[in-house]
Amino acid sequence: MFELLGIVILFTTIAAIVAIETRDLLGVVVSISAVGFGLIIAFFFMLAPDVAIVPIVVEVLTLIVLIRATLRVGLKSFVGNRDLFGLMVTATMLLVVFIVSMKVFQGLPKFGAPVFAAIPDTPGMYYVTNGLRDTGAANMVSAVILDYRAYDTLGEATVLFTAVMGAISIIRKKARKAPSEPEVQEWED
Repeated sequence: MFELLGIVILFTTIAAIVAIETRDLLGVVVSISAVGFGLIIAFFFMLAPDVAIVPIVVEVLTLIVLIRATLRVGLKSFVGNRDLFGLMVTATMLLVVFIVSMKVFQGLPKFGAPVFAAIPDTPGMYYVTNGLRDTGAANMVSAVILDYRAYDTLGEATVLFTAVMGAISIIRKKARKAPSEPEVQEWED
């Protein structure tokens, strides 16, 4: 299992280097997204699917927005023959991601079986066995969110609030823009 985690880390490192070194804007966007998805797979390897849920949503939405923004800027398209080496690297990376993803999903517990039941000394098992006594809350979800992990919940609420405020400020700025102003400036080489 650690060997596959090493492959995922190597994959994310290569994708990060490609993102830094490439001059193609769309290649940068895809490479950065590959780094994010590599980290999501690493979370699955570490048996933390709850931690991986939010980055999946963020990566997909960010990828869509960045590709849309990249295509709007005026990306040059390939008409002739493509670079064979780049195509082979892309196909190899996709194959590696597919193989590693299959290994990760095979290592996860069966649907409906809690992860903490397989490992008896986990925080989840502690919450289930001692939650009512420690917190006095009959609802274990509320006990975990508002008592055991209150600072984590406060941090998540702060991140969501900041994201909503950022989106509102961008939308309001775009709505106030004069009709004669161009929407996007073209890239200059």
